[in-house]
Amino acid sequence: VQLVESGGGLVQPGGSLRLSCASSGFTFSTYAMSWYRQAPGKGRELVSTITSAGGATNYADSVKGRFTISRDNAKNTVYLQMNSLKPEDTAVYYCHAAGPFRIRLYWGQGTQVTVSS
Repeated sequence: VQLVESGGGLVQPGGSLRLSCASSGFTFSTYAMSWYRQAPGKGRELVSTITSAGGATNYADSVKGRFTISRDNAKNTVYLQMNSLKPEDTAVYYCHAAGPFRIRLYWGQGTQVTVSS
């Protein structure tokens, strides 16, 4: 199983980034996919989740209206479009996969997002 995040980097406040998580080794279309983040000195927090078929999404209050999660089951990839970025969005962002009934859970290695002028 592999979850490989990409798209992180350094961006100025107000800027945008698009994170991608390419997945392999499991039946991607049956897994709910999420993005978590962990800022320095803080615990890991859930940013957004999308259901297996993509029919439902949810977001942390802190990112609502700015971030959009999406998935392409044909490409086994989940995305996180991040707009209007703020310094407090600085964190390592992790891709997470949860199988039916959350019996199997997988994590990516993380990608750094830094928002700074």
